[in-house]
Amino acid sequence: MPVKKLKDFLDQNKVKYTVISHSRAYTALEIAASAHLPGKEIAKTVIVKIDGKMSMAVLPASHKIDFNLLKQAAGAREIAMASETEFKDMFPECDVGAMPPFGILYGMDVYSADGLAEDDEIAFNAGSHTEIVRLAYKDFERLVKPKILKFSNI
Repeated sequence: MPVKKLKDFLDQNKVKYTVISHSRAYTALEIAASAHLPGKEIAKTVIVKIDGKMSMAVLPASHKIDFNLLKQAAGAREIAMASETEFKDMFPECDVGAMPPFGILYGMDVYSADGLAEDDEIAFNAGSHTEIVRLAYKDFERLVKPKILKFSNI
């Protein structure tokens, strides 16, 4: 079952979603393989500090963040990847590194790579290393209201 906070939020907003269980996996590409989905269909959540503020950068599993592009697109002076020790306590009900890309639940801005909007659906960690949630991208965009920017490369 996905993290209760996420499940409750999706249910309250009457969002149709699917929970997919998979064998334990830690990287987004391992998750894609384990769940039998293409890497570009799994979104990974990377915690970054943009001008010192913790934020989520969400991009296809098969892509990498271009920090210069993100800095430019976000209009930031400083950008850096956050370490697990810096953010692990922000997601108490989640396994470290398995937080869903729903910044709205954690008081964080969300930056979504423009490539994610190309697919009808988005799948992402559901708070554990053994489950993902899949839902319509338009529902993700409607609920999360991410800033959609070009900041990733294959």
